[in-house]
Amino acid sequence: MAQAQTLKSGEFSPARVAPEITLPATTGKPFALSALRGKVVVLEFGYTQCPSVCPVSLASLTQARALLGPAANDVQVVFVTVDPERDTVPHLRDYLAQFDRSFVGIGGSRAQIDGLLRAYGISATKRPVAGSNSEYFMDHSSYLYFIDRRGMLRALMPFGRPAADIAHDLDILLKR
Repeated sequence: MAQAQTLKSGEFSPARVAPEITLPATTGKPFALSALRGKVVVLEFGYTQCPSVCPVSLASLTQARALLGPAANDVQVVFVTVDPERDTVPHLRDYLAQFDRSFVGIGGSRAQIDGLLRAYGISATKRPVAGSNSEYFMDHSSYLYFIDRRGMLRALMPFGRPAADIAHDLDILLKR
């Protein structure tokens, strides 16, 4: 008897319904996370001015989708900004297009984004750049949330895992 494959991510046990997201998106259409039922969703929180973590994660997601081949059509990457003051929806669209045009970016007001960060347990703190009155970085949690086809939070992968691990977990969730 074949042994069931296990995820490389930390699994939510029990799985729970992913908090809804209904905010402006780079698609130009109203976005609702619940409308993606039937697809596996990878949710990432970050910002476009991020010097290292976010671009590495997005590049890994691009590579993972390539590893999946045609099955990638059933995966949707959703990138939620933690810096809505600088990350307008048009800016997010241009930024994400550098990685994969299928990626959807989510923006909104500071209050809307803060509510979403709380719902997903993400911390994000503005850290001023020394010697500047206006420049800043955003220190933020960096995880990939895996949401199954039924809209359930299934797994959480920390930053720095290779694209092969992401593709492995997506492949398992696509088959469940």
